[in-house]
Amino acid sequence: MKSLNAKLLQPVLDALPDGVYITDGEGITITVNKAYERITGLQRHRVLGKHMKDIVTDGYISKSVSLEVIREQQPITRVQTIKGDRKIVVSGNPMFDQDGKLEFVISSVRDVTALLRAKHAEEQLEQILTVRKEYGIDVDVHTDKAGVLTGTNTRLCYKLAEKVAPTDVKILIQGETGTGKTLLAQFIHDNSLRAAAPFISLNCAAMPEGLIEAELFGYTSGAFTGASVKGKEGLLDIANGGTLFLDEIGDLPLSLQAKLLKVIEENKFLPLGATRFKTTNIRLITATHHDLKEAIADGRFREDLYYRLQIMPLDLPPLRQRQDEILSLLEHYLTHYAKRYNTQKTLHPETSEVLLHYKWPGNIRELMNLAERLVLITEHTEILPNDLPESIRPLMTHCDPYSSGSLKQQVSNLERELINNAMSLYGSTRAAAASLGINQSTLVKKRQSLLATGSDKS
Repeated sequence: MKSLNAKLLQPVLDALPDGVYITDGEGITITVNKAYERITGLQRHRVLGKHMKDIVTDGYISKSVSLEVIREQQPITRVQTIKGDRKIVVSGNPMFDQDGKLEFVISSVRDVTALLRAKHAEEQLEQILTVRKEYGIDVDVHTDKAGVLTGTNTRLCYKLAEKVAPTDVKILIQGETGTGKTLLAQFIHDNSLRAAAPFISLNCAAMPEGLIEAELFGYTSGAFTGASVKGKEGLLDIANGGTLFLDEIGDLPLSLQAKLLKVIEENKFLPLGATRFKTTNIRLITATHHDLKEAIADGRFREDLYYRLQIMPLDLPPLRQRQDEILSLLEHYLTHYAKRYNTQKTLHPETSEVLLHYKWPGNIRELMNLAERLVLITEHTEILPNDLPESIRPLMTHCDPYSSGSLKQQVSNLERELINNAMSLYGSTRAAAASLGINQSTLVKKRQSLLATGSDKS
């Protein structure tokens, strides 16, 4: 190997699970590792000492990433198809000497076929078929209720909800913000004997105490300054015969907790400014992301109210624990918003892979917002990893091609990186576009050109 210690470096390269192809700065092949031979079927003795142009001319590969790196003098990454239907990710990185002259091009190759097939096609199809079979839900019809696409960790919750829906048992839904608590409450109402009556929702954390009381209980004429001269019906009146859903019940002020307790126990309430109680017939469902037992210990929530609300507790896990739902939800909301904005959008497999392993701290609400944003801002039909916000797309660790230091130091950096990559084996396939530092339109143009002209292996 030119200026490289073959005896030292080759065993390291051969130990890696990803393929490696190394050329000098002119495009002459220096070495490949065993993984590259296995992935591409191209043997080392056929390419050693040959120029990449000759390898392309001889038909071993259709196009060379190494030559693109030499021409562009910057990292280049491609997602390619080889042997008919196998998907590989090829990343070429330049290495420069102290004077800025290109000395080597290091290309890594990873076979992602099995991973993409398992997680992007079969899994999504199975998910949709399972939902339709078990719940009789047409996901194409319920365009605003994609959360009913349940997976392994939410199926039990929805089964229990469906079982108790025909009753009037008090239900407390617990889960992080954005996990779909309102959607679950709506699902319970739709499957109850009250489905034809109103479903009314109130977020207890969204307004101050006085306003919540007026909204919930209503008020009479002249009950307070600024009140309507005609008075106003409260949600307990409006939801009569139907379902009242109180979201974030843990934020309900203590004074209103006592009034709500009377509604639960006696089906009676007193509007603001009124002297006579009114009766109501509602099915009450509540939800919270707080630990209500902790709130009870801190004196912020009534213990007697807690035990009346959680006769039937339902727990919604966060989206990061519902990976088998993520891709189905993404596809649903992309389709939903694409129809709304009269366009068409699809996810590139590498983009899906990034989103599948994202932690989703904002849960389904964050997923919905991201889907709408991508539909609006992405100029092309296929959404690439580089289209994702920087807070979502991972950055791939690689040697800085413009780093200072001798060639020996840079080779050491490369060896260290290769070893670290081999040990970590990556949590997911690399969202390569995010790590290139090149213009998005340039990336899209180059990738479209690759899809149009064929595949590459190095």
